[in-house]
Amino acid sequence: MSAQAARRFFPFNLVLPNMPGVAAQLVKSFNDDRVGLGELAELIGQDPALSAKVLRLANSARYSPLRSVSSLREAAASLGMTMLRNLSLATSLSGAFPRAAGLDPDRFWRHAMTSAQHAVLLSRGALLDADTAYLGGLMLRTGQLLMAQIDKAGVAEVEQSLTTAGGRFAAEQARWQCSHADVTAELARRWQFPDTLVAAFQASAAPLQAQPYTGLGTVLHLAEALADAAEMERDPAEVVQGHCAELLARLRIKPEWLLAQLAEAASPDEELALMR
Repeated sequence: MSAQAARRFFPFNLVLPNMPGVAAQLVKSFNDDRVGLGELAELIGQDPALSAKVLRLANSARYSPLRSVSSLREAAASLGMTMLRNLSLATSLSGAFPRAAGLDPDRFWRHAMTSAQHAVLLSRGALLDADTAYLGGLMLRTGQLLMAQIDKAGVAEVEQSLTTAGGRFAAEQARWQCSHADVTAELARRWQFPDTLVAAFQASAAPLQAQPYTGLGTVLHLAEALADAAEMERDPAEVVQGHCAELLARLRIKPEWLLAQLAEAASPDEELALMR
């Protein structure tokens, strides 16, 4: 029902964002053991603007290079394969979507990056693939950008009405019989993303009701709720010990462990600068 309702946000005259070529190849590299740092650097080098941003990050204070990093191969060695691929994906995908009325782009992508970071923490705790979780967390709300093109007033009202972390799913379901996660799932299907990720998007609104159950869907729901808490300046313990406690238990993640990990998580500010 939700998947069918989500198709209203894909009218024939809607111009869909194109999956960036570099991003598509980065996604394909997830399960390719032959792809190493050199191959990733070569792939990123196909996009001059992306290359410049990666070099800028590699030379930033956070990564404290002993000397100036002047090539993508040096940047790859400085950042490491996971960071290099994830940040390149974030930059490529954020540039693919148009601005949406009623959604501040800096705030939106900060939330997306925070969700991605939390999805990585949760996936590691649940022994799931961290790269796929990062991409899922980063993309989960992108369906909302398409929804805003069709019903900007409705999206704005939902955002203004949110008072609880993780409440966006239910608020959208009540209004449109689908959530942003369903719209993202349809976009991911059209972009030919892996079936496991499409299924996780579809499950993330109500992960314990999904058939079959998917741990990644649970991770994505929790990641968004935690990102909401950060945006609302709420104590993450409200999420961890509140309505999401059952989800954590299903993933076999101890609340104390997660709260300790969240306390040590770095700010996404420097990574967000790549998206501008």
